[in-house]
Amino acid sequence: MCRSLFSHLVLVAALLLTAAWPPASLAQSQQNTLRIRLNADIRSTDPGMNRDANTDAVVLHMVEGLVAYREDTSVAPLLAQSIQVSPDGKVYTFKLRPNLKFHNGAPVTADDVLFAWNRYMKPENNWRCVVDFDGRGISKVVKTEARDPLTVVFTLEQPAALFLATMARTDCGGTGIYHRSSLDADGKWQDPVGTGPFKMGDRKRGQYVELQRFEAYAALPGKRDGNTGNKTTELAKVRFVVIPDESAAKAALLSGAIDMNFNIGEEDLPEYKERKDISVAMSPSMDLVGMLFQTRDPLLKDVRIRRAIALALDVPQIVEAVSFGSAKPNRSVIPVASGFHAAAQAEVPKRNIAAAKKLLAEAGYKGEAIKILTTKRYSGLFEIAVLAQAMALEAGIKIDVEVLDWATLLDRYTKGNYQAMSFTYSARFDPSLSYQMISGLKDLRPARVWESPEALELVDKSMVATDRAERQALFNKLDVKLREDVPAIFMFSGGKTSAAKFYVKGYQGWAAGLPRAWGVSVR
Repeated sequence: MCRSLFSHLVLVAALLLTAAWPPASLAQSQQNTLRIRLNADIRSTDPGMNRDANTDAVVLHMVEGLVAYREDTSVAPLLAQSIQVSPDGKVYTFKLRPNLKFHNGAPVTADDVLFAWNRYMKPENNWRCVVDFDGRGISKVVKTEARDPLTVVFTLEQPAALFLATMARTDCGGTGIYHRSSLDADGKWQDPVGTGPFKMGDRKRGQYVELQRFEAYAALPGKRDGNTGNKTTELAKVRFVVIPDESAAKAALLSGAIDMNFNIGEEDLPEYKERKDISVAMSPSMDLVGMLFQTRDPLLKDVRIRRAIALALDVPQIVEAVSFGSAKPNRSVIPVASGFHAAAQAEVPKRNIAAAKKLLAEAGYKGEAIKILTTKRYSGLFEIAVLAQAMALEAGIKIDVEVLDWATLLDRYTKGNYQAMSFTYSARFDPSLSYQMISGLKDLRPARVWESPEALELVDKSMVATDRAERQALFNKLDVKLREDVPAIFMFSGGKTSAAKFYVKGYQGWAAGLPRAWGVSVR
């Protein structure tokens, strides 16, 4: 089928689909509902469990933690009114804000904090961040107690500079606090009964998730600030509409069947900018995109082959093509937007086909095929795989590309079941956390790609160091080591470009790369 005919059929199908969706923009505005496109359905509503970026985005409208990230990626109180840290750095005392309520009207108490925390820490629940608090990661919480109804105390085995930053992580579900009624009588998760500005409404799997305004929400004073600050909303509802196909999403936005696509394809940006009924906003993101290698693979365990692949790739050219010039090439695990992205992180090695061929000859490479897994859910990942395939062939490296759905790719990543894959990591706001997400012993955490003892030691040191200059020096050493070992080839941290109907007011993207419906109005 020719490309033009295919595109026409996609557009027709999208328009037919959107005709069955909620009414046109004016009627929707009167209902005071904001409709945001998701490119895939959420995986669950359980904070930090069976999650991905879309799941985090939706769930963090409903649950809140003791702390959260500000706009500048520092950590601030959210449900906590104050935080006291003992002189030895081991005891954290959180005083809860008074008069906080759950969505069911129940008051928030220290016992509720401990209820959620204890469930997070049960290994069988597979909370994303349990290893970061049970001694395998950045810290070990040895004791928790409710000192009084509004005071909860966490005691650590050793000081951990990133204890609060890890609690605030979006991929941890913000360590969100929820009421016991979030679970049924058998202890099975139902839906979050949290404290956020929105509460769970209607959900049709594969179609949409609708949240309703929580009328008794206790907002912080001031202005919106990352995942904390003033999260007051004028909206009655926010509906996250699942539209996997980018062309269908575009048709839905232009026809008024949705109000906003918070992460448009860069190829559509010029057209959106020309339209008077669409407003476009760009914001930096700290997501990370690149190619991962299984360093225990019989072929790829030879570092010379991994280095040869890296030398065969023209990373700036790949980034230019994939991002349409909107992103900067970045071989570091530290995003460009980070304050720790210095000269050592900015270095991008040049392509060198001759050097790649020399390494391959030394390794005894005989043209064996290397399979790279990818997905079309994020178009950039597919394009990276295809471009890498073509560039590697010039050095004599044979790469086969296999396209999987996102859920399958994520499962293969989690199990370490691949030779190579193009992949994207959600934002980590501290460089230590960025390095931690890729490093670790595969026997304990199969998803980790880098298990160099020297790297692990440097990461551990960065976790406890508090002096900025000392931390920068550690990160510089890690970047040098990363380029030597090549467990992955990171390429860029993309920005997020949102496109919205003209009547959507107040939307603002931020470094986490997740949409926020608070502070937004539909008029």
